[in-house]
Amino acid sequence: MTKETWRFIDSQNQSPAFNMALDEKLLEWHSEGLIPPTIRFYGWKPATLSVGYFQKVEKEINMERVKELGLGFVRRPTGGRGVLHDKELTYSVIVSEEHPEMPQTVTEAYRVISEGILEGFKALGLDAYFAIPRTEEEKQGLKNPRSSVCFDAPSWYELVVEGRKVAGSAQTRQKGVILQHGSILLDIDEDLLFSLFNYPSERVKERMQKNFKNKAVAINALRETPVTIEEAKKAFYDGFEKGLNITLEPHELTEAELAEVHAIMEKKYSTDEWNYKR
Repeated sequence: MTKETWRFIDSQNQSPAFNMALDEKLLEWHSEGLIPPTIRFYGWKPATLSVGYFQKVEKEINMERVKELGLGFVRRPTGGRGVLHDKELTYSVIVSEEHPEMPQTVTEAYRVISEGILEGFKALGLDAYFAIPRTEEEKQGLKNPRSSVCFDAPSWYELVVEGRKVAGSAQTRQKGVILQHGSILLDIDEDLLFSLFNYPSERVKERMQKNFKNKAVAINALRETPVTIEEAKKAFYDGFEKGLNITLEPHELTEAELAEVHAIMEKKYSTDEWNYKR
């Protein structure tokens, strides 16, 4: 049986506005039938704090600290909580809701797409598995997250190693297309991460940061030899091919495609109106 060919884009390190604009355009182009299903890898320049679509910036984010550190800042078109994009491999998957391999429910589609990430972790020698909340208390915890920090707790089918979350992802569905994107952490600076959010008191912050250590971990904390970004890209490229049973075909964005990305970047993701709107 021949495998389906999907497009692959490695857009390297880009500005926060460019990254979100390209994800949106890929969703749009796929909905219009202009491109096949696509997997994209990317990084961030500068390191960036992204917030979920529904987050309230003023209430939850210490913007003074974000600016002081020279970090980028952007609102994602997907839900979820705050993510510091620094030493990580970021991925996005764009595929039609009508794709024969895609289940109708968000959580099940999430599991299918995340098979690619699971295989990537295995290729790096890590014993990753899907988190499935078992108790009623765990299920309620998913509905009412206590923290603004994304990696604070695993969601349905989030990937974990030794009980701690190793990848955080978010999904949106628009124009009949699924966009799932997420972070695969190579290293994490917890002090820096926790300095970017607002807390009722220093004690609450310390407690949350302590809890975080038990709930999230980066790849290089789990391995004797650190993984380079290039090694991670190879592992997850192969992982997506295996996990989704597809062949990836690398693609360079054309000048015309880039012009469309820059247009939406300037109109939307570079503006305070979008980024601070809630």
